[in-house]
Formats: sequence, structure tokens, C-alpha cells
Amino acid sequence: MKSSFMSNDVTDAIVVFMTAANVEEATRLADMVVGAHLAACVQILPEMESIYRWDGKIERQSEILLLAKTTRAKFEELEREVRALHSYDTPEIIAVPVTTGSPAYLEWLNTSLQP
Repeated sequence: MKSSFMSNDVTDAIVVFMTAANVEEATRLADMVVGAHLAACVQILPEMESIYRWDGKIERQSEILLLAKTTRAKFEELEREVRALHSYDTPEIIAVPVTTGSPAYLEWLNTSLQP
């Protein structure tokens, strides 16, 4: 028996992972994408340490992780707007598909993206 909370359909929903240099930048980005109906919700996670290669060197930096819930159709505009406000030359803006989810949540997500 299938759970009433899960949909069997593949959805257009995605979760976009983004990093920011600090809480202020993360909040500014989250407010912008939700305010512009580019994401239904953005979660800002606590500070973390990122270790990555940049210009041939291994770097360490404290960053803030953002998780934005949106759709594939909104990704291109979301990416463009985030890049325009972001302090990084090459910000992390990557998306993973939502393959299934609560029908009520997915309906709310889609409704929240309408102007």
C-alpha cells in the first residue's frame, strides 16, 4: 500500500543549492528569490566550512548554505538574478530534481511561484 503523502509522478520541482559568504548575503538572496516568485521557500542553514580548489590552490572558507524550492522553469531566471547580486565570481547554484513528494506540498510550491 502506498503512502497518501507521496506522489508517484515525477515533478517539475527542484531544490537549488547555493552558498553565500555570510548570513547577510544569504538573507538578501533568499528575500530576493522568494519576493520575486523565483522560489517558494528558501532555507538558510548555519555556517559551515567549505574546502575547495580555486585558482590551483586548496581553499577553506566559512559559508552559509541555502536550499531553495522551485521548479525547472524558474531555474534560469533564479540563477541570473542570484548571480547579479552575489559577491562571488562563480557562485554555487546547482539543482537536484524532486522525483516525488507530498501532493499538497508540491501544489503549495507551484501556487507560491505564481505572481
